[in-house]
Amino acid sequence: MTIDLSVETELSFDFDYEKVARDVIHAVLLNREFPYETEVSLSLVDDETIHEMNRDYREIDRATDVLSFPMHDFPAPGDFSLLEEESDLMNPETGEVLLGDIVISVDHVRAQAKEYGHSELREFSFLIAHSMLHLLGYDHMDDDEREEMESLQESILQGLDIKRN
Repeated sequence: MTIDLSVETELSFDFDYEKVARDVIHAVLLNREFPYETEVSLSLVDDETIHEMNRDYREIDRATDVLSFPMHDFPAPGDFSLLEEESDLMNPETGEVLLGDIVISVDHVRAQAKEYGHSELREFSFLIAHSMLHLLGYDHMDDDEREEMESLQESILQGLDIKRN
């Protein structure tokens, strides 16, 4: 697994964010039984940068906590069959599946952790798990999808012993 990490803001978490990101990404892939080695891009930015990206890519003129940019449009959540047929979906140098990009606002991690009464580690981990599920084809546009994603996120974080308090 390759994580292309880019830190574009002042960062002072009291945990090893690179290790946490790797652990959560790996846990999501195992939980969803993703059958290939992967490459994910992870950018840590400030609210101003994510606001610009949200405006430019989603036409929503405000900052947000996380943006997900999947490289693939899977037939259904957890259906990775298209990868068997399409070799151009893999990095030719490594053979890893290019899953997509995750952009996280460090400002939002800090603010939401405080607002929700849990640690920055928990909030950071949640946002990575949430975004990874998007990269694997999951969404939360209706109640059933939202409930499924929430359940998966909680299960993954519990499996890593990352709790709300």
